[in-house]
Amino acid sequence: MADLAESQRKITNLLSMAARARRIVSGSFSVTEAVKKGQAAFLLIAADAATETKNDCRHLAETYKVPFAEGLDRETLGQCLGKEYRAMAALTDAGFAKKLRQLLEEQAMR
Repeated sequence: MADLAESQRKITNLLSMAARARRIVSGSFSVTEAVKKGQAAFLLIAADAATETKNDCRHLAETYKVPFAEGLDRETLGQCLGKEYRAMAALTDAGFAKKLRQLLEEQAMR
């Protein structure tokens, strides 16, 4: 349990750093624009997002060949970004994206 909490803390810290560095966009419109413009390096979908939202995000990511994963909940994702709730976010920096993928893979192995 402590390992999972530590893993989640690392993920939220990384997303908060990306937000402070302005290397992440959130919300449906901003994420869609970033993906279509080729700026998105990784798409994160909130685990408790609506099914339609998840399907739309997956389709968008697959169409534009952007790696994606589900993780966190809407409230936690929003808090990392200084917002109330967010169902999706796109990292626009390859370094942050690589680290997030690594952290999510580590979390999945626990």
